[in-house]
Amino acid sequence: MPTQEPSATPDVTLPEDNKILVAYFSWSGTSERIAQNIINQTGADSFRIERETPYSTNYNEVAYGEAQTEAETNARPPVKDPLQSVSQYSKIILCYPIWWHTAPMTVGTFLESYDFTGKTIYPVSQSASMDRGQYEESVSFIKECAKGATVDDGLFSKDNTEIQNYINEKVLK
Repeated sequence: MPTQEPSATPDVTLPEDNKILVAYFSWSGTSERIAQNIINQTGADSFRIERETPYSTNYNEVAYGEAQTEAETNARPPVKDPLQSVSQYSKIILCYPIWWHTAPMTVGTFLESYDFTGKTIYPVSQSASMDRGQYEESVSFIKECAKGATVDDGLFSKDNTEIQNYINEKVLK
């Protein structure tokens, strides 16, 4: 299976030991827009986390079928064109929606596929129907899946200014 190379935006030059990856999962496009704004702000490399077998384009089939079943069974669906490694990154900004009270299970697959020892993960999530409690469940899920990583408390917001401030204060410091 081919591996996807991260894409880069050369707006910001960071020291080599401070290399950032924005990994994101997006079904509706909201998390992708957030990730793209962060990529533009930081100049980070990016990787879109996609399920090898695409989700349905029908909201009800995804929300009350595929995503619900995966969450209930704690499934780990294969990731399409996975990265060969994340070893070159010290910081990973992880963007995703809340699905069934946590991150999508494909995000779990991504996190369990790499060694995150010594790396810091910064969760950035949003949801139209979930609240802070479900976000906190997703951060616990990330901590369980990303063995060896330091996982920041992250940010639960769709507000671009709030996200920019979080990235400036936490990631780019």
